[in-house]
Amino acid sequence: MIEIGPALAVAVVLFVLIGAVVAWLGRTGLEREVPWASIRAALQLIVLALVIGYVADRVWLVGVFVLVMATTASWAAARRLAQRSAPRTVTPRATVRDALWCALPVAVPPVVVVGGLLAAGVVHPNGLSIIPVVGIYMGNAMAIVGLAGRRAHDELDARHGEVEAALSLGFTDYPARMMVCREAAATALSPSLDQTRTIGLVTIPGAFVGMVLGGAEPWQAGVMQLFVSTGILACGAIALVVTTALVASDRL
Repeated sequence: MIEIGPALAVAVVLFVLIGAVVAWLGRTGLEREVPWASIRAALQLIVLALVIGYVADRVWLVGVFVLVMATTASWAAARRLAQRSAPRTVTPRATVRDALWCALPVAVPPVVVVGGLLAAGVVHPNGLSIIPVVGIYMGNAMAIVGLAGRRAHDELDARHGEVEAALSLGFTDYPARMMVCREAAATALSPSLDQTRTIGLVTIPGAFVGMVLGGAEPWQAGVMQLFVSTGILACGAIALVVTTALVASDRL
């Protein structure tokens, strides 16, 4: 699909520089985040390439790997939520409590779903099957939790008077907050919905391309992509609903 060589390395460096420069010109405050995220991605991919083959055939190490993924994703979502109240000059600090609550929508749905697929024989019981599927579902759930949580909190802050009005009419705190934040939080699922709707028309997803390049029949790649996309929606919907409930109950 692409030629690996010096020109590719130059292209990657240019992508990073373009992202950082545009972020700086746009005064987004993210000009340092772009190169740092790219450097982290490169280092983490190197580590993944070195360890994945060793981990894949050892069930207990697959479990440890999934636990590391879940912990990292939960912390990332907790940090994203912490940014909503931190000034731009202050590094957001997530607490262990925040990360544990975030683990409920971020990590539990993908692990339970993949566990069910393993029991049904849909996913093979080896690391090369389990780790990518869990990673895809968990990564999307992490993004949805961060976005849904921030949108819900922003809405509650902006429409605080409506919450107070509902309380004065006899509503308890949870339903009053839920009425205000539910619709705003639901927008976090829109990117996943749009991507699923436009598969084959706008987006040609990586799972489909990878299988075709690996020699699979196009119909097999299509079935695999449908499995991935519907699983993303299922885990994302659960993550959205649980996150909204946690924000409405003031646990996140």
